[in-house]
Amino acid sequence: MTNETTAPQPAPGVPARPPAGRYGPEPSAARRRLTVVAIVAVAVVGLAVVALVGLRAASVPVRQDVVGFDIVSSERIDVTFEVSMAPGTTARCTVDALAASYAQVGTVDVTVGPVETLESRWTVRVATSELATTGVVESCTVVD
Repeated sequence: MTNETTAPQPAPGVPARPPAGRYGPEPSAARRRLTVVAIVAVAVVGLAVVALVGLRAASVPVRQDVVGFDIVSSERIDVTFEVSMAPGTTARCTVDALAASYAQVGTVDVTVGPVETLESRWTVRVATSELATTGVVESCTVVD
């Protein structure tokens, strides 16, 4: 028979706990409550930010997206873009031509609409002062 000392085993149904103080002080009930409150506060702030961003995106009266562009020459680029806005709405869009250095080498303001559909596609010619490598729609705003 060997004389081995064994550690006391926890009673059935009681979770095993590390020795007291081994991993820092035992968490108190107040500390647990504070942790839960902090997690809930962070979650509420996160949800509020997501809701605010969603509402702002939904309230934009006109949206634009470049579909493509065609570099015709060093003096012209054709930019094709889609505009989403309520039927019957008219918008004013600024279309820019950019060089490889992202410098603006041409710009044009164009009136789009009124349209009968939610989405419409437009192609505009932009005169350039030098070779453009891309075309972008800088902005579109609703015209009253």
